[in-house]
Amino acid sequence: MKVPHPLARHGERTPAERRRVVVLTCVVTVQVLACVFFVADVLTDFRRIGVNAHTNYEAVVALALLLGTGFGVHEIRRTLRRNREAERALSIASGAFSEVVEGRFTDWGLTAAESEVALFVLKGLQTSEIAALRGSAEGTVRAQLARIYAKSGSQNRAQFVSQFVEDLLAEPVVGTAQ
Repeated sequence: MKVPHPLARHGERTPAERRRVVVLTCVVTVQVLACVFFVADVLTDFRRIGVNAHTNYEAVVALALLLGTGFGVHEIRRTLRRNREAERALSIASGAFSEVVEGRFTDWGLTAAESEVALFVLKGLQTSEIAALRGSAEGTVRAQLARIYAKSGSQNRAQFVSQFVEDLLAEPVVGTAQ
């Protein structure tokens, strides 16, 4: 039973990400305009005044601004690319974990209702919250949890969840059954 995360919108940016892109675009635009202005000013000064300490100083400052802007744009693009790669890797890992969860539920022979309850347990919801979300009585959810624990070989909620947490760890916890 694959339940997509409500915030997982592939290819879409959140409002905060869109604002960040707009702000970064504005900052880069202002920097580029400043570069154009200062480089044009330096070139005009060189033509009118010629080479002297003032024009040399302005040229160095304009060059520093130009290099800083270029470096800033490069770093912003690199950071955005790394963020996209990290999001992609997280999405892949999340999908792989979903497959593990689905596989375990199938192996244990959980019903659709039990799978839904088990997924809510993995998400950290309490019995009362699960009952409210499913529109059922807490006693029904407790009975489903008892069947889930029995089918999974768990004694309680903590053991049930730990079976999945173990899959996320690089090495198994010492003293636990595999």
